[in-house]
Amino acid sequence: MASSYSTDLKLELMVTGENSGTWGDKTNTNLNLLQQAIAGYQSIALTSTNTTLAMTDATISNARNATIEFTGTLAANATVYVASGIEKTYTIKNSTTGAFTLALNQVGGSSVIWGTTDKKIKQIYLDGTNANTIDLSTLGGSINTSTALAGGIVTSTQIASFAVTSTGLDTSAVTSVKIASFAVTSGALDTASVTSVKIASAAVGPTQLATTNVTAASYTAASITVDAQGRITAASSGAAGAGMGIPVLYSVGPASGTYTANPNASAFVAYAYGGGPAGGFGAWKVSINQPYSQPYSVGGSGSSTTLGPGGSVITANGGPSGTAPGATFTYPSRTFITGVSYGSSPAQGALIIFENTGT
Repeated sequence: MASSYSTDLKLELMVTGENSGTWGDKTNTNLNLLQQAIAGYQSIALTSTNTTLAMTDATISNARNATIEFTGTLAANATVYVASGIEKTYTIKNSTTGAFTLALNQVGGSSVIWGTTDKKIKQIYLDGTNANTIDLSTLGGSINTSTALAGGIVTSTQIASFAVTSTGLDTSAVTSVKIASFAVTSGALDTASVTSVKIASAAVGPTQLATTNVTAASYTAASITVDAQGRITAASSGAAGAGMGIPVLYSVGPASGTYTANPNASAFVAYAYGGGPAGGFGAWKVSINQPYSQPYSVGGSGSSTTLGPGGSVITANGGPSGTAPGATFTYPSRTFITGVSYGSSPAQGALIIFENTGT
């Protein structure tokens, strides 16, 4: 009766009394085939899209190796075939180049596939019909201690996206020192879960705040706009709420100079006294156009107080019996401005201006 060959590794199975004189050589061949199946390594360059690995009876063959490394440049998606009926385990490394897939297929069955950028090592077993992968996605059990991991570290590249869910974490074990800076992005947060008690004091700085396009500056009589979140979204110096309340000039005579209005002023109120005794007193409300600048003269005893060339803007005549022609109103007391009563003699003139940045 002639020898037969094993299904999976194609070892020669000799019958009693056969192969007289060559039995030892055939046994050595079988041992070499076993060695190839247990420890053999071969690098195979792929030169076409379809490649079939050989498992030849009683002969060293590339499909029998324990470890295979595929090399070469792929010009298209490639498939490597192993004959059906063979049951075997492989360690296979994809060292090909080119952005194409590589598949290991047991003829007629399912494949194990490397993606276009997947250049990793896979553990694979053939069940006689299909190629099956052995990796973390197909293994059972769990990792119970950090000593089960190399260096005790699991990196992001070793965990599939969204593989770790909130129910899979011990919340007391996730601390700030275990989260890399900027590792948690806005897209990874449930906004309803971020509450004030979960934000450390002073943790939100200028770089965490949304830009509102408001220029950093000091604003006078500012007009501001606030959104529903309490952010200032617009600001400018100007009219809002300013009123007639900003004193900009106070002078007691005799004195002279030039009054230049602030750029945001739209009007002013001036109180003026002519020099006494009994100099004229009045108050004027004056609307202005920018830029605005006028000379002033504050009278001493008996002299007028004026604003504008020749008193063209305001005039409070000096005493005795002074008047304030054209004033918005006149009043017979000056003590709340100068501290000197209306009838005192001698008496200095005075000029005080309040600017309005409103209307």
